[in-house]
Amino acid sequence: MNDDRIIIKLEGIKHKFEEIGLQITDPDVIADMKKFIELNKEYRDLEPVVASFDKYKLTVANIESAKELLKTEKDDEMRQMAFAEIENLEIRRTAIEEEIKVLLIPKDPQDSKNAILEIRAGTGGDEASIFAGDLLRMYMKFIETKGWKIEITNISEGAVGGFKEVVAKVTGNGVYGILKYESGVHRVQRVPQTETQGRIHTSAASVAVLPEAEEFDIELNEKDIRKDTFCASGPGGQSVNTTYSAIRLTHIPTGIVVQCQDEKSQMKNYAKAFSELRTRIYNMEYQKYIDAIASKRKTMVSTGDRSAKIRTYNYPQSRVTDHRINYTVYNLPSFMNGDIAEIIAQLQIAENAERLKETEL
Repeated sequence: MNDDRIIIKLEGIKHKFEEIGLQITDPDVIADMKKFIELNKEYRDLEPVVASFDKYKLTVANIESAKELLKTEKDDEMRQMAFAEIENLEIRRTAIEEEIKVLLIPKDPQDSKNAILEIRAGTGGDEASIFAGDLLRMYMKFIETKGWKIEITNISEGAVGGFKEVVAKVTGNGVYGILKYESGVHRVQRVPQTETQGRIHTSAASVAVLPEAEEFDIELNEKDIRKDTFCASGPGGQSVNTTYSAIRLTHIPTGIVVQCQDEKSQMKNYAKAFSELRTRIYNMEYQKYIDAIASKRKTMVSTGDRSAKIRTYNYPQSRVTDHRINYTVYNLPSFMNGDIAEIIAQLQIAENAERLKETEL
């Protein structure tokens, strides 16, 4: 990393990091909750860059010290040790340089957010609903391995199993930055449970992942929202179909409608529906950003165009193929049991490579 521009940039980042560290201890900043949250987030984002830069400077200093030793040292054994140390330190420096390059890639500010996960049955009738249920189970297993939390906010069951539609909120560390790669059309090829002649059918379900809008991201005027209550449907005990606990909110200026019925309490359903409504309005603007980068990054094509086929699940061959990066694995049972981390990692690697080209680091 002999490019002086990058060193200057890193020095500037470290200076900014130290300034923010002082700001977040200022009582006036602490009193301004919105500013305090923004600065804390920026501080956390800069921290790994500064830590890597410090490691880099220490490694370079150690290399220079070892080289200085070689200029004066006459003992052959000591010189061999110095040569070996320089060799190891050069390898370490190269690794840190690559680490810093990745850290300097401009991040999507939404990546650290929680997410709204939507799964909808597509073409294929009852089999599509069953597949949508399989995808939900897959994500729930994956979410469990990540230590995240998932809350179903709205659900519509299929006629013979599975779901026509599921909407859920996923909370945890960096949820959107990982799950965003799942947006798009998922296609399944298998013999349906309803098929009597053993023929392979192709069905599909669509997945959409939205970054959850935080309280300070957007302000909603309650005068612009129409609230309707209705009886919840589906499993839920005695209160189902007897109390008007389910909530439907309509944002009049945009026509966006959301509903929540998973809680017995009308107040809790309202809070969840209001949060989802805020997210959907926020994402109308965020989608413009996604559309702008979708044509540049094949990993994000699905988010820019949710009708795009991103993945095929072929049961006869036990094969899963991600079409964005032409990556195939032959462990479908394990994959459907939530073991999707490998393919997401490959998508992240591909996107980082694309971003590196954009930044020309």
